[in-house]
Amino acid sequence: MRLTIERAAVKVYPDMKRVIARFFFYGEERARHVIGRVMALSEEEVFSTISPILQEYSKRHRNITRVLNRHCARLQELFPALGLDFEKTAPYRKLLLGSYFTHEYSIESAAFFNPSIVEDPDQSELEAGQKRIIVSFRAVGEGHISSIVFRRAVLDQDANIHVLPAGNYIDEAETVRSAVYTKEAFFAQDFAARLPAAAVAEVAARLADRFEYNQFQKVVLEAQAAQPDAALKSGYDQVLWLADTYYELTFSLDTDLSDRVLFPVSDFERKGMEDARFVRFVEDDGSIVYYATYTAYDGLGIAPKLLMTRDFYTFRGMPLHGAGAHNKNLALFPRKVNGRYAMLSRIDGWRNYLMFSDHLTLWEHAVQIQEPQSPWEFIQIGNCGPPIETSEGWLVITHGVGPMRRYCLGVSLLDLNDPAVEIGRLSEPLLIPNKEEREGYVPNVLYSCGSIIHNGKLVIPYGLSDYCSSFVTVDLKRLLEKLLDECSAVAAPAAPLVAAVS
Repeated sequence: MRLTIERAAVKVYPDMKRVIARFFFYGEERARHVIGRVMALSEEEVFSTISPILQEYSKRHRNITRVLNRHCARLQELFPALGLDFEKTAPYRKLLLGSYFTHEYSIESAAFFNPSIVEDPDQSELEAGQKRIIVSFRAVGEGHISSIVFRRAVLDQDANIHVLPAGNYIDEAETVRSAVYTKEAFFAQDFAARLPAAAVAEVAARLADRFEYNQFQKVVLEAQAAQPDAALKSGYDQVLWLADTYYELTFSLDTDLSDRVLFPVSDFERKGMEDARFVRFVEDDGSIVYYATYTAYDGLGIAPKLLMTRDFYTFRGMPLHGAGAHNKNLALFPRKVNGRYAMLSRIDGWRNYLMFSDHLTLWEHAVQIQEPQSPWEFIQIGNCGPPIETSEGWLVITHGVGPMRRYCLGVSLLDLNDPAVEIGRLSEPLLIPNKEEREGYVPNVLYSCGSIIHNGKLVIPYGLSDYCSSFVTVDLKRLLEKLLDECSAVAAPAAPLVAAVS
């Protein structure tokens, strides 16, 4: 039996016009000079300079005055040394100061790929057979900094996808750090091992077993002030950054989903939030929460992290701990399995593992469940998103890396009650990059971070060599039959597996 896959004509491309206004700081010395020059301008010069800026950039940002005032406020601590009173500074002058410390960043200018799909919390006002979905993407801009962006889409009764146009503006969230931390877990983070050991030990000794961000900040700053060696003072700044791995992000309620960008806010992910795998998780009481595992990258090392949201307006970020929380490719199951959280991982970089835990953020023991078998995946095998529950087992989209570092998509089936048992795997790829898909930012790579089932069809979003994203569908019943047939006929000669339909 051959499987027929259908490539959608829809492609989602990056848009260089989608920009955010970010704080731009070029060091205290130059900043003091800029502040002094702006403060020396007459009121007429201030107004004539800021007025055209506001007119031009109000067309590019939802509330440019709010942004400029926020960036100006970050300069407040420099005012006393200059003999200036921040509170008495006139409103237009504050806006002008903020503009000198603002730059636009095009979040999608370099690449747009590695999508995942989840069901939208809002399923109102749809026609029979339709489903509204949320598609997340990894967007890459200048300096190869990765962020997470979204689009809304609708699947019709035949699982054809209709991606809605993106909004005209894009916003970063407000960041709130108000979590209560447990000392043991806080300093067990992988990030902590990269910090100055003496500073970490001193701060940890001064903290209670449970503490809040403000308490932690006070302890760090006091220890830093008491440090006599100026060369060691910067180490306390690094310790302070450790708390930035926990945060809450809140978007304005007047933003469209496509307006919201999850841009790195922690120093430990300053180079990117990579490959988010969103999953619609059903709690024991039937309530719904959305989680996303992603890879934090600081330019030197990586670490897995977790996002949580219920409405896609407020997101809570937190690190993952334990011996099993390493490397990339962590993907959470959409419900507990036998009363425990379950997670796929690739802790050694080239084989698939399964983990169970009683705590969502603590993962200790990983059991290998898959390794490369076929030539197209000899280099590595990994998951392409959270497992999907079917009547026959847990459906797992995989990626395999073979000759010429070509990434292809495959499919496996795990036992529903014991996911450590593989009961089916396609011997050949489900999807191989064709001539149109192999050229891009990273050639010969097809990759996905999460799929969905709708009306008997498996819908897989995928990145095309990292330059844009598209979608493919396959009949679920036939796919499951093929998986079970291949499992029961391992010794049979391989037949052609996939017939592609453009």
